[in-house]
Amino acid sequence: MPDYTIIKNDADSNPELSYNGTIREQGDNFVCIDAIFQFSDRDLGYINLRQGDLFTEWFYSDRWYNVFRVQDVDSQQLKGWYCNITRPAIIETTQVAADDLALDVFVYPDGRTILLDEDEFEALNLSEDEQQQALSAVETIRELVMAKQAPFDEII
Repeated sequence: MPDYTIIKNDADSNPELSYNGTIREQGDNFVCIDAIFQFSDRDLGYINLRQGDLFTEWFYSDRWYNVFRVQDVDSQQLKGWYCNITRPAIIETTQVAADDLALDVFVYPDGRTILLDEDEFEALNLSEDEQQQALSAVETIRELVMAKQAPFDEII
């Protein structure tokens, strides 16, 4: 499969980051991409990201989040799922773009979750509807985790 571009926009729809991956699967309202973490190693406090880690990323045009499954570059061990709260993704033939709304959920392999960047989310100038959509997305993720539904069906 040819390269596919992933674009992360800020909450004002300005591009912040772009990188390439390969399409694994695509449906009417989603695209699943394999991407390699290209950046320097990062200790985020709740997960260590290493250059070369494999990310399997799901973007949805009808949901207010995306999900990144993180797998270790050497051991292939599942590190967890990083979930970005976003506006619904714009999925095109050669790229996907999503507006990041700062709020994130990290899901450990055992199903524990942590909510991240609440202060950054609160500081955004979002409409009441967008705030509700974002908070509802957090609850949807938690429900999928509790039910061990895809993409969280590997929870131990």
